[in-house]
Amino acid sequence: MRTSTPDIHRAERTARRAATSPVVVYLARLGYIVKGILYVVIGILAALLAVGHGGSATDQRGAIGAIGALPFGRFILIVMTVGLFGFGLWSIIQGVLDTEGQGSKAKGILGRVGYAVVGVAYIVLGYGTLRVVSGSGSAGKSTTSSTQDWTALLLKQPFGQALVVIVGLVVLAIALYLYIRAYKAQFQSRLNLGQLRNSTRKAIINLGRLGYAALGIVFTIIGIFLIVAAFQYNAKKAVGLDGALRELVQQPFGLVLLFIVALGLIAYGLYSFAEARYRRIGR
Repeated sequence: MRTSTPDIHRAERTARRAATSPVVVYLARLGYIVKGILYVVIGILAALLAVGHGGSATDQRGAIGAIGALPFGRFILIVMTVGLFGFGLWSIIQGVLDTEGQGSKAKGILGRVGYAVVGVAYIVLGYGTLRVVSGSGSAGKSTTSSTQDWTALLLKQPFGQALVVIVGLVVLAIALYLYIRAYKAQFQSRLNLGQLRNSTRKAIINLGRLGYAALGIVFTIIGIFLIVAAFQYNAKKAVGLDGALRELVQQPFGLVLLFIVALGLIAYGLYSFAEARYRRIGR
């Protein structure tokens, strides 16, 4: 029995209403808060390393470990687990139901796939956090270790070097997109900032710009090292977020560069807090 077009549209409307229900909206906003916490912690640790007061270059999983070591850390991680799963679910909904209006053309489909990939990544991170909370394991491998693992897997495939180069170019394209996003600040169209004072609105926009620019630098480093790994046929050359921060230290004026990027990551975390409050969810 064939489903009529009105029935399909009715099902789509029902799914969209469910996707923007109060529970999903709450989980999405909690997810933005958790994402903000992670990036603020990553940025603080990197900044401490840059100014010579301890700290280490780390990623989301490392940040989870650092948070878990704090007083009441286990309770914080329980809340963060819910937020990570919530943000992952919301990101997948963004991709599948196109709540952001990306459309069905090639560019829109790529954007929607990106949302879904981010969603899966945060659900995996949430599962790792749940393991930490339950005492059954760690949050998982670092982003560098994970990147090296799948780079090695790709290199073993037919045309593996070409595949890794393509992935590296895609990552560089994402970096370019992040730079453009930082420059044009078009992300503000997704925020309800109309009722805020002009100074507050500008502060939120500038936090977003700094944050996206810092992420662009990180993705640039990751993309370059993926291409290097491909040409040298050496998966160990690939890096993730933590590895990219460590590579900054090795460059001329590396500690200064790391400190600037660290501040940008903190800014991105603070911007995520603003998103939790002011972002339009599914509208």
